[in-house]
Amino acid sequence: MTQPSALFETSIKSLPLLHRGKVRDIYAVDDDKLLIVQTDRLSAFDVILPTAVPDKGKILTALSQFWFDKLAHIMPNHLTGIAPESVVAEDEREQVSERAFVIRRLKPLPIEVIVRGYVVGSGWKDYQQTGAICGIALPPGLKLADKLPGGAIFTPSTKAPAGAHDENISVAEVEKLLGRELAIKVSAKAIRLYTEAADYALQCGIIIADTKFEFGQDNAGELYLIDEVLTPDSSRFWPAGQYQPGHNPPSFDKQFVRDWLEKQNWNKKKPAPELPQDILHKTVEKYREALRLLV
Repeated sequence: MTQPSALFETSIKSLPLLHRGKVRDIYAVDDDKLLIVQTDRLSAFDVILPTAVPDKGKILTALSQFWFDKLAHIMPNHLTGIAPESVVAEDEREQVSERAFVIRRLKPLPIEVIVRGYVVGSGWKDYQQTGAICGIALPPGLKLADKLPGGAIFTPSTKAPAGAHDENISVAEVEKLLGRELAIKVSAKAIRLYTEAADYALQCGIIIADTKFEFGQDNAGELYLIDEVLTPDSSRFWPAGQYQPGHNPPSFDKQFVRDWLEKQNWNKKKPAPELPQDILHKTVEKYREALRLLV
């Protein structure tokens, strides 16, 4: 079977390019709409890898569309329903097909909206040092990858500029940034989104250990779910059948690539090493498997 070709970067000339992120290329459609294209780029340790993952952008787009639809009763999202092919030139349609959204222009909140249901990653390090995550005290004696006994918690972080790392912050600091009323609303919405999604995913054989949401506001202050939602790039997905507290479960996300990179002689700065074909193939399969199980 031949591998589909990967889209590392878009070259759309019919619209102004606003920004190239780690994965997404963003273009202006008009004053109140944007075109957001999910490329096949992959980043690890805040560095874009030179090897793109074929079809990754299409898989992420399909997953986000699924969750936007499924969670629309909790809060509105930024999708307009306009076909991406209709806003670009005819010879550019292939670049956006199945991998783009036309979205409303909204003002993103200045925080990363992170929800955790399990003690893992930076939350585990925080807990080991302080007995808490982001200042939220937890019972003693929890093991790595344990489910949080009191339910999911809101553990926000800063939005670091490119090249820097996000820093975990307390809910009190979020209240200073957003105001108390909005901070409480963001926390409640985020926990509800995560909890409903995690309950559904568990029935499909996937544990969502934690996830990062992005929220934005319109001019009237209405809150929207934006960016991508509950994908292997923004969440930690574990196969439920292989879950065992005390151990880091294998995952459906790019942790697989991170583990390979950790074994290379690389200083985690540009340029990153090329991914070998077998690692690339296994990574695509993990993304496809997540889509298949959930959708």
